[in-house]
Amino acid sequence: MGTLTYDSKLTVALDDRVLAHLQAVIWSKLRRGEQFAFTWTDPMRSGLGRTSVWLSPHIPLAFEYFGSRAPRLNPAWIDALTKSANSPGGLTLVAEPEGGDGVT
Repeated sequence: MGTLTYDSKLTVALDDRVLAHLQAVIWSKLRRGEQFAFTWTDPMRSGLGRTSVWLSPHIPLAFEYFGSRAPRLNPAWIDALTKSANSPGGLTLVAEPEGGDGVT
């Protein structure tokens, strides 16, 4: 389980594999100077079921991984997450497409 920390104030625990795919999509958009919403569900956290944040190149964001090895990336999942991030609703976690073994 890794963590994504937003603006040094909000931290969410995510599986390293999920986190690696989110990082690829988020960094790609932020590198281009794009701002967008990111929403995730977290039913285990103090009764809060859903959180949304506005991602911008000007807001600190940290990705911390439990494991030392980078997970294999699935290009189809990155594409699905990117489509989600480019939608009016912003980035949401979508299920990994079948055959989830991609390239490193």
